[in-house]
Amino acid sequence: MPATHTTEKVARPPSAAPRPPVPRPAPRSVRLWRGLTPWLFLAAPLALLVAFTYAPVVNMLAYSFTDWDGVSPELSYIGADNYVEIFTRPELFQVFFVSGYYLAASAVQIALALYFATVLSFNVRFRNFYKGVLFFPYLINGVAIGFVFLYFFQDGGTLDSVLALVGYESDRAWLGTSTSANISLASVSVWRYLGLNFVLFLGAIQSIPGELYEAAELDGASRWHQFRYIIAPGIKPVLSLSVILSISGSLSVFEIPYIMTGGATGTETFVIQTTDLAFRFNKTGLASAAAVVLLLIILAMTWVQRRLVPDDKVDLT
Repeated sequence: MPATHTTEKVARPPSAAPRPPVPRPAPRSVRLWRGLTPWLFLAAPLALLVAFTYAPVVNMLAYSFTDWDGVSPELSYIGADNYVEIFTRPELFQVFFVSGYYLAASAVQIALALYFATVLSFNVRFRNFYKGVLFFPYLINGVAIGFVFLYFFQDGGTLDSVLALVGYESDRAWLGTSTSANISLASVSVWRYLGLNFVLFLGAIQSIPGELYEAAELDGASRWHQFRYIIAPGIKPVLSLSVILSISGSLSVFEIPYIMTGGATGTETFVIQTTDLAFRFNKTGLASAAAVVLLLIILAMTWVQRRLVPDDKVDLT
């Protein structure tokens, strides 16, 4: 019987894939330009920042150790005499009591902004219209706002006319006494800066994933529970930023009281006082020292606030 031969196919190992070619390093000139390109885009804003922010601060710090009057080309170095005068004259710090009105107004402003941002983050009719109404005052120039509300609060002005329509005859001068004037001015700042905090809070709320709201609604959570356990923890960094801005803004109020009262009737703020020292009494050196003290106070308040409320990473999942 003839022998049969069977042929078997031997499986050959697959050929290895060719290695991709190793890219050559870019020429040194190309790498240099790649490294310089970001700095070329930043050159203009950095130059403006140095010219109009850091350089004036350095000059202000230098002037605070002199007796310069702001006009004379000559100035004399007097050491820390300006700082000694500031801390030995209590009347220079009494104006910080006025900042208490604006600090209280800032608390009201943050609460209102947070309320409106929370409400308008849900489906509400005409919410885009309400967003525009709330943000519009922040777009108006501060000097224009000061003149508008100067007529609003004057005797027989807009406020008195509105109160007369509802049967209330007011005979008080809204800007005539220290308490009523500061409350009136602080209320104007609430109206003006409410839109800024509102936009910050609204953006933070809308950045929270929508799945969290859907899961909360499925679990039967009310709007209050959604705010307490989802919105409030989610906007904590933005809320901390708003508090810092409110504190620094309360200590450095200038536009509205300067336009409406000029610092009269007990409405003078620290910045108005510093401006008067520089341009009214020609004590630029002393005014520079006061500005440095205000800057240090704001930095110290910011540092304390950051220590009490650290900016922790928020994880809602």
